Amino acid sequence: MSIARQRARIRVAAQVLAPLANTHELLISHGNGPQVGMLALQGLSHDPEVAWPLDILGAETDGMIGYLIEQELAPLLAAHRRCATVLTRIEVDANDAAFASPDKPIGPTYSRAEALALAGEHGWQVARDGDAWRRVVPSPRPQRIVNMSVIELLAKHGVVVVCAGGGGIPVARGEDGMLRGMDAVIDKDLASALLAREFGAQALLILTDVDAVYDDWGSPAQHAIRRIGAAQLRERTFAAGSMAPKVQAACEFVEAGGGIAAIGRLQDAARLLSAEAGTLISAAEQDTQWWSG
Repeated sequence: MSIARQRARIRVAAQVLAPLANTHELLISHGNGPQVGMLALQGLSHDPEVAWPLDILGAETDGMIGYLIEQELAPLLAAHRRCATVLTRIEVDANDAAFASPDKPIGPTYSRAEALALAGEHGWQVARDGDAWRRVVPSPRPQRIVNMSVIELLAKHGVVVVCAGGGGIPVARGEDGMLRGMDAVIDKDLASALLAREFGAQALLILTDVDAVYDDWGSPAQHAIRRIGAAQLRERTFAAGSMAPKVQAACEFVEAGGGIAAIGRLQDAARLLSAEAGTLISAAEQDTQWWSG
C-alpha cells in the first residue's frame, strides 16, 4: 500500500495503455478496494466517533488514483491527446437489497480472529475473502452515470478520461429529487460495463493479472477459454469477488449490443483488443474454444 509501490504499478499500466490511448478514444477505470479501506482505517485512528461515509472516501480515492494515473500517462501521450480525471457520480437505488446484505470486501486482509475482533470494536460486518477475512460493505447495482455528458465532451476533444474509479461515487435520488451520497462501494466491473454501454464503446477490456478466464480453475484440468458466447459463459460458475463480477460485466456489455468484451492480463491489452490473447466474449452463440495459455 505504499505510494512508491502504487506509482510503480501505475507506471506499468500507463506504458501498456499509452499506445491504445494514442490511437483510440479511451476511457480508463480502476479499482479502489485497498485504498478506500485504508482511508476508512485512517479515519478511525484519528477519531473513532466520526467515521466518514464511503461516498466521501470513494471520491478521495478517485482523485488520488486519478492523479497518479495522469502523472504517469500524460508524458507518454501524443501531442493531440490530453488526460483528465472526472470524479464520477453513479446513481444507485436507495432501496437496493445490497444495503441490507453487505458483501463487498474493502481494506486489508485479516485472520478470522482479527476480523471478528475488529467487527466487534467498530460495528463492521466481515466475511471470508479467499484464505483471509475482510471488512464487507454494501455494493448496490449501478444504474446511471450522472457525469456522462462531461465524459463524452472530454473524449470528443481528444482527452483520455479516467472515470468511474472504484465503481464511481454512489448517489441515490431522494423524495425531493436531489441526489445524495450513499455509504457504499459499487462494484468496479459492473460500473465499468455501464460506463462502456452509456459511452457507446465498441470494446470493453477488463485487465487483470490472469491471462484469461479459465474453466476448472485451480484443478489439474484447468484450461483457458479463448472465445465464447455470453450465454455459454453465463452457464459456468466462477469465484465470487474475483472473476465472477468480471464475467458478469463482460456478458452484460455484449448482450446490450456493445460489441466485444475481453478479459486478460494488463500486459496483453493491445493483443486483447485484436483478439490475439485473453478470453474474447461476444453476444453471438458459438462453440467454446479453449487454449493452453
